[in-house]
Amino acid sequence: MELPPAVLSTGQIDRILSAAGTARDRFLLALLLGTGLRIGEALGLRREDIHFLPDSQHLGCQIAGAHVHVRPRQNNSNGARAKSGRHRHVPVERRVVNAYRDHLVERDGVQQAAGCDFVFVNLASRHAGLPMSYSNAKQVIERIGNRCGFRARPHMMRHTAATAWIRAGVDPDVVQTLLGHVSAASTAVYLHASDDDLRAAVDLVAAGGNR
Repeated sequence: MELPPAVLSTGQIDRILSAAGTARDRFLLALLLGTGLRIGEALGLRREDIHFLPDSQHLGCQIAGAHVHVRPRQNNSNGARAKSGRHRHVPVERRVVNAYRDHLVERDGVQQAAGCDFVFVNLASRHAGLPMSYSNAKQVIERIGNRCGFRARPHMMRHTAATAWIRAGVDPDVVQTLLGHVSAASTAVYLHASDDDLRAAVDLVAAGGNR
């Protein structure tokens, strides 16, 4: 029997966001947890892909509400890739928007980043201002998880977002679109019943039989 993907609990989500040492890291985690983006998609984002105002028509975008555009690009200097190869947009919640604002303040303090259009850049050392790499992002997330006392990996954030949508009753077709899955089979991995589901099903039938 295939096991469901490893996900973070609500408490672990709060802890990992609080444990982030920089506004950049907090925004990266909030974005991954709130949108289900792949880490490569997040690291490939440019500032023009961030539409976090209620109305983006002045940007030539007719999509209402805060959202992020995931655009496949082949020329990312950090090697980041949007796996599906198709453009999509994903709505974002207020927590992600607020985290982005804090990130911009921090990012604007890195003089070397002024000429870089990537959303996520290195904040210090000789690589300051350059686009953040996958290995760097992976190490950052793993270190934050270690500080919290549990395992954390970039793709776990995507699993957590997808599982939360399914648990909230979002139609699997919608989840498939949000995740950018080409096949419904890729989304089906999140359709596992939890222990609570099993107990609720038995209790529901038992309650009906006792009437």
